[in-house]
This record gives sequence, structure tokens and C-alpha cells, in this order.
Amino acid sequence: MKTATVKELKEELNHLSQSELVELCLRLSRFKKENKELLTYLLYEASNETGYIEGIKAEIALQFTEINTDSYYYIKKSVRKILRRVKTYIRYSKIKETEVELLLYFCSELKKMQPSIAHNVTLTNLYNRQIGLIKKTITSLHEDLQYDYNLMLDEL
Repeated sequence: MKTATVKELKEELNHLSQSELVELCLRLSRFKKENKELLTYLLYEASNETGYIEGIKAEIALQFTEINTDSYYYIKKSVRKILRRVKTYIRYSKIKETEVELLLYFCSELKKMQPSIAHNVTLTNLYNRQIGLIKKTITSLHEDLQYDYNLMLDEL
């Protein structure tokens, strides 16, 4: 996700009502370092959630291709960094469907990574924790979505 400049954010904020600004500011106060990213999501991406998800998936795919696969130490550090970014994007959205889709995509990329994560206990445990989190989140969704996401989860 490309972060907007302060000028672009200011122009967009001028178009909002006072009550919308108060709501944005209260939500913004919960975050520190990622304030501009959160504002960018709220102002530009929130209305197009599918585009937001696709952009993050592209970023995840790019980050997985850039992982140094010389040793499992570097792989673990890179995978944790990617997961931390994914969790940040999920926090911005607060939509359960977005969370499930991004975590499913993260797990699928992690599973098809070479060398295999099956040879490393830490990476396998990380993968299993994310699968457990996906299952827990799926149970809070609508029945039709549960069925679709469970099919995707079964493929993993």
C-alpha cells in the first residue's frame, strides 16, 4: 500500500464533516507509527476493500520472493516481518473477511515456499498458529462465507 503525502491527506480531510473528522481522529489515536498509513486506508482504501486486499496480496507475494533462503534463520526473520505487516493491515481494516483472506494468502505463500517449512519446527508452529486463528475467525462469519473459506482452508 502506497502511503499518501501529508498534502494529499490534508486536501482529503478538508472534504469531510466535523463528526467524520472526530471519528477518524479517535481511531487514529490508537496508533502511533502507522498514522499516515491508517489515514490512507480510511480515506482512500476503505471504500474499495477488494482492491485493498489485492494490493496487500501483491505486496506479500513480492516480499516472499525477496526472502533470503540461505538459512532457516533468515527465513524465520523474514516470515515474521511479513506476518507483522499483514497483521498491521488487518488491524487497519477491522473486517473479518479481510483478515481471513489475508491470512489464507499468507499461509498459502508460506506453504509453497522453498525450502519447505516442514523441515523447521518454528516455521511449522507459526503456520499452525495462523491456521488456528483462521479457523477461529471463520466461525464468526456468515454460514455461506464459512463454507467458502473452509473449502479454501481445506486446500491448505
